[in-house]
Amino acid sequence: MENQSTARLQLAAKFVNNTGAPIFLTGKAGTGKTTFLRELSLLTHKRFVIVAPTGIAALNARGVTIHSQFLLPFGSFLPTREAEGNFTDNHGFYTQQTLARRHPLNQFRRNVLKSIDLLVIDEVSMLRADILDAIDYRLRSVKRNYQVPFGGVQVLLIGDLYQLPPVVKDQEWTVLSRFYNSMHFFEAKALQNSGMIYLELDKIFRQQDDVFIRILNNLRDNRATPEDVRVLNQHFKTLDQIRDLPPCITLTTHNYKADEINLRELRSLDAPSFFYDAEVERDFPENLFPLPQSIELKVAARVMFIKNDTSGLSSYFNGKLATVIKLDKEQITVEMDDSHEEFVLKKELWENKKYRINPDTKELEEEVIGTFSQFPIKLAWAVTVHKSQGLTFDRAIIDVGQAFAPGQVYVALSRLRSLDGLVLRTRVQADVIYSDPKVVDFTLGTVLQESLSDLLTARQSQYLTQLIQDTFEFGSLLKSLSQFAKEHESSLEFEDESLRKDLSVIFQALESEGENTRKFRSQLLFLLQEGDQEKLLARVEKGTGYYLDLLRGILEKLILHEVKVEEFSRIKSYQNGLEELELELLGKYLGIARSGRLIQAILKGEITGRMPDLDQQIAALRKSIVETIRKTLPEKPKSSTKTGRKKSTAKKTTAPKEKKEDSKSISVRLFLEGKNPQEIATEREFALSTIMGHLAFGVKSGVLKLEQLVAEQDIREIQAEAGKYDSLKPYFEHFGGKYDYGTLRMVLNLERNTLD
Repeated sequence: MENQSTARLQLAAKFVNNTGAPIFLTGKAGTGKTTFLRELSLLTHKRFVIVAPTGIAALNARGVTIHSQFLLPFGSFLPTREAEGNFTDNHGFYTQQTLARRHPLNQFRRNVLKSIDLLVIDEVSMLRADILDAIDYRLRSVKRNYQVPFGGVQVLLIGDLYQLPPVVKDQEWTVLSRFYNSMHFFEAKALQNSGMIYLELDKIFRQQDDVFIRILNNLRDNRATPEDVRVLNQHFKTLDQIRDLPPCITLTTHNYKADEINLRELRSLDAPSFFYDAEVERDFPENLFPLPQSIELKVAARVMFIKNDTSGLSSYFNGKLATVIKLDKEQITVEMDDSHEEFVLKKELWENKKYRINPDTKELEEEVIGTFSQFPIKLAWAVTVHKSQGLTFDRAIIDVGQAFAPGQVYVALSRLRSLDGLVLRTRVQADVIYSDPKVVDFTLGTVLQESLSDLLTARQSQYLTQLIQDTFEFGSLLKSLSQFAKEHESSLEFEDESLRKDLSVIFQALESEGENTRKFRSQLLFLLQEGDQEKLLARVEKGTGYYLDLLRGILEKLILHEVKVEEFSRIKSYQNGLEELELELLGKYLGIARSGRLIQAILKGEITGRMPDLDQQIAALRKSIVETIRKTLPEKPKSSTKTGRKKSTAKKTTAPKEKKEDSKSISVRLFLEGKNPQEIATEREFALSTIMGHLAFGVKSGVLKLEQLVAEQDIREIQAEAGKYDSLKPYFEHFGGKYDYGTLRMVLNLERNTLD
């Protein structure tokens, strides 16, 4: 990070790249959090999206809003499977149940979230605990991993808790207080016992004044002394004294105050008004506008740049002040405060974007869906403390006599580089200098955290183990294939026999690797534990070649199947499901391809940045497969129906294959020998739901008792809901994924063909 590099910033990069732990990256104003976020794409090998609580925060972070990416309804989320009616009669509340049923994710966003390893949330001080829990539930559902927070996605939370707090209305808090101690993000259920890393950047780049830094730290920690207040109030100026000062900006607490000052000063200028309209194209909603659609200016108006110069010339930056000296219909000329140079403005472009999966390469990418073009300035005789967040001033008039929110005085003062630039319009009173006690308690509690170096060592070790376990296994893919087959059972009844067999061939190819992969994984874990790095890396390299060849063959089969069915109608849901399977396969391919580099880098304590060559390799691989298939596929499968499915709707009466009966018997035998369902699933490289189906057969045939498989408390909980639905899927959603389909089927005694 050039001159702003510190040991803590390097440490932050290592925690992101070399661990899977949730991270809270914080620090006082001016410590480099924004710089770290800007350079993250160069620092990490992980696929990530950036989200923020508000539209403006999302624009500044170059990301998207939380609500748009996760399709969250506006309102309050209750972290429970129960219906919201059990807690309140008011509208605007939703739970896991209503989120899944009434506000499902569309395929577009599911695919994006399915592809990521890392979620970055900026301006986390504004993030409410309930919204973070809603994000947690969404990711667990998308990843089909309910056992770990955020479905196994690493979360990087960036912000300063001493700045803008979350907003919650009294009627919301009446209900939410039953679940949370406060609305700050760190109270989220998803972070309880998660081992979140608290990483505070300690090098302040904005201020170099030791006295000022001490005062700011005391304000931040609710430890301001009478001496601190006395020093600050030495900078109080009367209105007459302020008039004699060089032009500078006023920071005030309320919007109406800033608007009044700006309008009054603009009207006092004896010059004609000029109006400049923004150019808005495509999808850029008004609530995202970074500036008014029309700006009114006069010569001698005080203005502030609200965006960094994107030309590369660094002519201005966000927060730089200037004075208008010339106006015409198409052009604005200003004089910069610091250099007194004249500068002719050009319009800047703001982009509203969304994340998407490229349909051809299947890479995660950003798509611009709308733009807002306007001169990057606003009237700047005054600005609110709220809107000054993230800005830096050499001199400012601070008017915080009516501070109403925790930390407001601290935020205002921390915009300045030094005490020399401080002008107080109202004296600072001790009763308005305070920080949220919940935030102070949380921060003070972090002193009990182990040293960051020890945590990094421990978390890297855990990550290496998890990396090997998650990379070299196919159980998750088998589970997804099984789930796909259940959800699209009718769509699989194609007339063409080869179409009917395609996915089962893929399943068998992966399933047959179960024992071999389990042994290979055990070898790697043993070598890791023994510390034999040379042999470990050699085995990983050899295994990588083998498994990439295997997955290439499976990808060819799946893409061939996708091409075969692409002309059929009324199977959009089926095709979407195939795309999800392909994304998961490509993700597995990428994971295996980069495993050797990652393991080697982590063992050496290095930071592994982006691996664009692997992304390009995978994109080229897919393109090659598709082109080859389209060239060699002789013709589309003939079908007498537009959907390619059988016309007959008669229920199949074919007896189960002997092999499947044998497989069930093996699972039952292993259970009777003392293994639990998860151990059986791991040993046989089957999805847990498949094993539960086998054991359900054992219950139905009388070999096993239901109580041997399901705890009595769980049986009672499930049976209490019996009869409410006529299929398993609503029960699965009702319990928020707590019980798999096999368990639900056993307890409710529903037939397999009612699954959908």
